[in-house]
Amino acid sequence: MSNNNLSKEFLYQGFALILSIIIVHAFYVSLVRPEAVEIIKEQQAMIAQDSNYVPERYFFVIIRDFEQEACFILMLWALAIMTLKAQTALNERKLLKNDLIPLQRGQTIKPENTDMYLRQFENLDESQQELLLPRVLSNGLKRFATTKNIQDVSTSTHTMIESEADRLESELSMIRYIAWAIPSIGFIGTVRGIGAALSLAHQAVDGDISGVTQNLGIAFNSTFIALLISIVIMFMVHQLQLLQERQIFETEAYADQNLITHLKGE
Repeated sequence: MSNNNLSKEFLYQGFALILSIIIVHAFYVSLVRPEAVEIIKEQQAMIAQDSNYVPERYFFVIIRDFEQEACFILMLWALAIMTLKAQTALNERKLLKNDLIPLQRGQTIKPENTDMYLRQFENLDESQQELLLPRVLSNGLKRFATTKNIQDVSTSTHTMIESEADRLESELSMIRYIAWAIPSIGFIGTVRGIGAALSLAHQAVDGDISGVTQNLGIAFNSTFIALLISIVIMFMVHQLQLLQERQIFETEAYADQNLITHLKGE
């Protein structure tokens, strides 16, 4: 991948993070927290009237705290990054349906004829020329024109595809970090809630357990939401990894069937 593509991806990730913060925070400020405050007030009034009243668990109350907000921000950010990578993999697989090296049955490619086939890649869009398949095929043709050795072309093609697989795997590290960070933030909420509940233990001794139960709700709700989001993110990560692995395998098979098997050395 070129430095230009890396800078574009970095800018995309930065913009996606900022946009995720704005969207989630606006949703929380305008809807979640006002609704949660009203629901809690109503429930406290009902408890004051009827000591046997059992409050229902409302979605806005469960997600109202800062830890849950942070988890949703990270979830949107991870989904945005995975969407970009999935779109790139789908574009790669779509290109596999094209006949980039048009050959008749039984036709072979000789070292002196490689320029004719290399011109096919010049007709592709600039964005398509930077995809893996055109890079692998053009590299194989150039290698064959230089070395005139089929085995060398095969080895170089395999190495190039293998390095691309390693690159794709390493680029998933950020998403895996986010998937790890989300439950960690949930546990921070758990520690915060339990700590706040313990600080109000004297009120519980005097018979007022409302503060303790409210802070314990923070503790358990933050972990609950974080674990649910983490499950979703890890599922999406595995689906993305499967898509990328299929792209790598299909690219190598395409190079073998449409290039290497048609080469004829001297």
